[in-house]
Amino acid sequence: MPSRFIATLTGALLAAVLGASVQAQAQSAGYPNHPVKIIVPFATGGPADNYARFIAQRLQDSLGQSFVVDNKPGAGSVIGTDLAAKATPDGYTLLLMSNTQTVNESLIPNKPYALMRDFVGIAPINYSDLVLVANPGAGLNTLADVLKQAKAAPGKLNYASSGPGTPYHMAGELFKSMGKISMVHIPYKGSSGARTDVIGGQVDMMFDAVTTMTEQVKAGKVKAIATTGKQRSDVLPDVPTVSEAGVPGYEATIWLGVMAPKGTPKAVVDKLNETISKIASQAEVKQIWSKQGAVPLVMSPPQFEKYLNDDIAKWTNVIKTAGIKLD
Repeated sequence: MPSRFIATLTGALLAAVLGASVQAQAQSAGYPNHPVKIIVPFATGGPADNYARFIAQRLQDSLGQSFVVDNKPGAGSVIGTDLAAKATPDGYTLLLMSNTQTVNESLIPNKPYALMRDFVGIAPINYSDLVLVANPGAGLNTLADVLKQAKAAPGKLNYASSGPGTPYHMAGELFKSMGKISMVHIPYKGSSGARTDVIGGQVDMMFDAVTTMTEQVKAGKVKAIATTGKQRSDVLPDVPTVSEAGVPGYEATIWLGVMAPKGTPKAVVDKLNETISKIASQAEVKQIWSKQGAVPLVMSPPQFEKYLNDDIAKWTNVIKTAGIKLD
């Protein structure tokens, strides 16, 4: 092969690589140049909505463009997630997601999208424990009370959730499986409705994020039965964990993150990851979240992708082993 041809080919390849690098830098440098939409496939008032707005405001402060939260709840997050999957992959439509979506990969196999096929992971946000609460009039003061009543009258007790596949639903199903009890699941379109009906006495119990239910516990509107972490929650230190109170080894949390449609430029993904990671690492943010019972999560895009795949595998195993199905 003539040396002139090799030199020309090498030069062309180098130019292509440099061109791609310059284009990626330009995409990152110019992003965002108009408002960005964050689709939240959950109702207003819950932790996903609250932290989406928290992150949106700080992204706007950091990047100088509006980040607008667009709530699209329904079908256990499937409706909003599908809308995000079909959006143009240019970085101007993002998805605020939780472990609801990783659960749904095995709980709802016939979805119009596949999470790891149709999305790219940008960054996690935080995680928090859940708390099992009961209406004060239900006569449930301890986890032993719940287990005793559920075993004495299978199917009599009920618990609310924000919808099929959500962390609140799965926490209840895992509790039923590990505690060897029967309870009736009552799904709502969002956590606010479920929370309201537990407080009002229309439903006996629910698992809810400590970040949104602690205030109601301290106000005496609900009775805190147990928290769901490995250790007691810092914001509810007097409340035992489910594991220590009667179901050894039990653990359930809610975590949040940001994804984008597959094909979103890597430079944009990296810029968003860097910005969200900086926000979650700020001392002020850590302090605010700590008071709410939330713990920051910081990962690179590849680390977050692994975290997502591992969580899908975890819940696939739990759902299969426990025989969990949609109501």
